[in-house]
Amino acid sequence: MSKLIYILNGPNLNLLGKRQPEVYGHETLADVEAQCQKAATSAGLSQKMLQSNHEGQIVDWIQEAREDAAGIIINPAALTHYSIAVLDALNAFDGPVIEVHISQIHKREAFRHKSYVSHRADAVMAGFGTHGYALAMQHMAHLLGEN
Repeated sequence: MSKLIYILNGPNLNLLGKRQPEVYGHETLADVEAQCQKAATSAGLSQKMLQSNHEGQIVDWIQEAREDAAGIIINPAALTHYSIAVLDALNAFDGPVIEVHISQIHKREAFRHKSYVSHRADAVMAGFGTHGYALAMQHMAHLLGEN
């Protein structure tokens, strides 16, 4: 059985492809899920993609991942910059964590330069567009010794 990777997406990522396409591109979250599925299959992994606009739901999924997942890929969106609750939940997860941002957050507003999630992340992908998710899946396979 292949190792399961949770791919967690925070607030407003349900609007991917519609919201600020000049920043986030035209691909939808369904497009990203298809890319991740292809990358996971090619790496001998499986994936479960989830999205919520609610911080508590993200925390619940991270806690669920403690029982079910070998690793977490997370785009916490705005939660990146203020959620100690997400950081605390990730700190209770034993597997690898990769943080993903579609845009290059360090070229944007100053408040976006601070990431609480980075304190736990084993790697950070920023500025690769939605392709960063597939790159994160490939790196996750490397971290888990699957390639």
